Amino acid sequence: MSNDVVLDVRDLKLHFRTRKGSVQAVDGVSFQLKRGRTLAVVGESGCGKTSLVKAIMRLLPRNIEVYSGEVYFNGVDVMKYSDEQFRKEIRWKKMAMVPQASMNSLNPVIRIADQIAEPLLLHNKDMTKEKAMERVAEVFSIVGLPLDFLQRYPFELSGGMRQRATIAMALVTNPELVVLDEPSSALDLLTQANLMNVLKRIKHEMGTTFILITHDIGTASELADEIAVMYAGEMVERCSAEYFYDDARHPYSNKLMASVPTLREDKELQFIPGQPPSLINPPTGCRFAERCHKRFKKCAEHPPVVDVGHGQRVQCWLYDEEGEVKHA
Repeated sequence: MSNDVVLDVRDLKLHFRTRKGSVQAVDGVSFQLKRGRTLAVVGESGCGKTSLVKAIMRLLPRNIEVYSGEVYFNGVDVMKYSDEQFRKEIRWKKMAMVPQASMNSLNPVIRIADQIAEPLLLHNKDMTKEKAMERVAEVFSIVGLPLDFLQRYPFELSGGMRQRATIAMALVTNPELVVLDEPSSALDLLTQANLMNVLKRIKHEMGTTFILITHDIGTASELADEIAVMYAGEMVERCSAEYFYDDARHPYSNKLMASVPTLREDKELQFIPGQPPSLINPPTGCRFAERCHKRFKKCAEHPPVVDVGHGQRVQCWLYDEEGEVKHA
């Protein structure tokens, strides 16, 4: 494995046990992420985006039925770690996460500085309170917050400022990988733009590796080097951002791009008919087949993952083993 690869996920599965049956939230996902790069994972609500990163971070509920695969972090399969070893050595120290609606997760009765310092003090027993506060001041400046806000309470900050504070909390231990789960979904457009500028600056100045979870393809284009498209628990397409936006290959990806308005082109917006399949009993063949405008007989079987060139990998029967279109 190359030293440039921070994260290498292989055949990762996460199924939940419910009264109605097993929910196949993540079903055989594989990908690699290089150091300093940003992977945006896009798709509809309920497609498994958040479950994917929770499986990587091992933030798991109690009702797990299947949790398997390999997750290599800097060449080491951390799936073999015990829960305690993973908590002490990996989570928050080397991998950090800004969860969905994270600005509402701040404790309202504890000052912002004390909350941001907590991961430092928890993971480093030799860390003094004074040193921790110096580091907190550093990350506060990195995310663009005034230092006099350190002693304020969360309710004294706006939504955008609280979101920046949670990002500062994720960065305070200087992790190699930061997961951002819908970081701008609850913010107005101007605050979203300012937040994305902060993240781009962090990426370029600190070389941080990001996984960005979003349903907004426009947001993904601001930060992503690579795009991964999730559908019904599977990763149906993965490629560099430059090829995805110009030449998305999976029919689902095509429809997603066709639904996005553009400033420079007057086009008729399209939509995807129907509903995603239930993850309790998904189809045995292609999971997108029932909604696909290019469906044909072979789609009743589960499709392979094909390299269609430029590192663009698509899970679809439309392409042969060499990546050429075999069914228009």
